Amino acid sequence: MYLSGKYTPNPDIGSLRTFNGWYRRDLPGVWAADNGCFAQPDKYSDDGYIRWLSSFSPENCLFATAPDVVGDAEATRARAYPMLRRIRDLGFKAAYVVQDGETPANVRWDELDAIFIGGSTEWKLSQGAADLAAAAKKRGKWVHMGRVNSYKRIRLAAVIGCDSVDGTFLAFGPDKNEKRLMSWLQSLKAQPMLKFVQ
Repeated sequence: MYLSGKYTPNPDIGSLRTFNGWYRRDLPGVWAADNGCFAQPDKYSDDGYIRWLSSFSPENCLFATAPDVVGDAEATRARAYPMLRRIRDLGFKAAYVVQDGETPANVRWDELDAIFIGGSTEWKLSQGAADLAAAAKKRGKWVHMGRVNSYKRIRLAAVIGCDSVDGTFLAFGPDKNEKRLMSWLQSLKAQPMLKFVQ
């Protein structure tokens, strides 16, 4: 499933609704909620995010991310875990954004419903991220990868077991790029995926 910050009525493309950047409540289709810490870290607050999230119905929502600190697993743990329960208490599936240095052994799997592979580009494409995806799938958790804007990246996400990805690809030349994106998704469906050796 591809999630875009730009809404499209295409049922094969969901929406990624970002705190401090998404205000429409009337759109149909599958979606996920993002905390906005990557793009606008200075505008984030726990209480503000919870108020914003509570204005939506959790229906058709794949997950809602807990706050994170880009590129820093330790700081993200301290920031995210107190919020995972608050997100669940609203009826949403809570996603933990894994960052550079995170390992399966350090994740409190019972406290989350999904992982969102964030972090630096180098780490996102590393074996460490693939190991976390494998550990999540083994436990029945949803796996998402952020910042996916090419066929090469979307194929890698599929190979390591991601269920969904997001990107800004449709924000630029949406008519042309939606056709390209759909061709990527069709190509993936036609290929047997070889999983990384764990």
